[in-house]
Amino acid sequence: MGRKKIIIGWARIVFGLLVFALGVHLTIRADLGLAPWDCFGMGISYHTPLNYGLSMTVMGVVILIIDVLLKEKIGFGTIIDALLTGNFVQLFNDMDHLPKTRNVFAGILIIIAGLALMALGQYFYMLSAQCCGPKDALLVGLGKRFSRLPIGAVQILLWGTVLLIGRLLGGPVGIGTLVSTFGSGIVMQIVYSLLKFEPRSIEHQSVIDTCKQLKPKEKM
Repeated sequence: MGRKKIIIGWARIVFGLLVFALGVHLTIRADLGLAPWDCFGMGISYHTPLNYGLSMTVMGVVILIIDVLLKEKIGFGTIIDALLTGNFVQLFNDMDHLPKTRNVFAGILIIIAGLALMALGQYFYMLSAQCCGPKDALLVGLGKRFSRLPIGAVQILLWGTVLLIGRLLGGPVGIGTLVSTFGSGIVMQIVYSLLKFEPRSIEHQSVIDTCKQLKPKEKM
């Protein structure tokens, strides 16, 4: 992977995260309940001195440690994800002045559209082969260990487990939470099948690997 390809990869990561963040925004805008990871974070905040934001931050660090234990690489994609995704979601939330959805059926459709955009965003930034965010790295790491299962099924199992723990901790659950939990893997599998994309087959580069390739070659 040459320097030009790496830089193009960074642009692809930013674009992919922008699409992903728009999808997250749509699931929030549907106003039908928190997504599983958010439910988990809220549940943690009920039982610790941490507020919701700090709970999500600590959770991200713990997931990152698990990723390392699963021998998933940490690359520039991971760093860019950590720096930009939350801000992109906030940007879309601030720009949206449309009224909240009052119809449950319309809200479910909005969630499904958001899940499709999230899967599409993941596709774009994973193609850069410079690793992905902690939660997506966890999905890929678990997917490799359950290689006989479609990646969508692994997503459903992961999100279902997270939701169960979050609910046991008292995290709020709504119909949108259930749609996200069980619909995310199905939508992801459909999107990836249409794109003929298998995230577990990508050989990612770590930060160290990429830096070595960015280093100017010494003249003979």
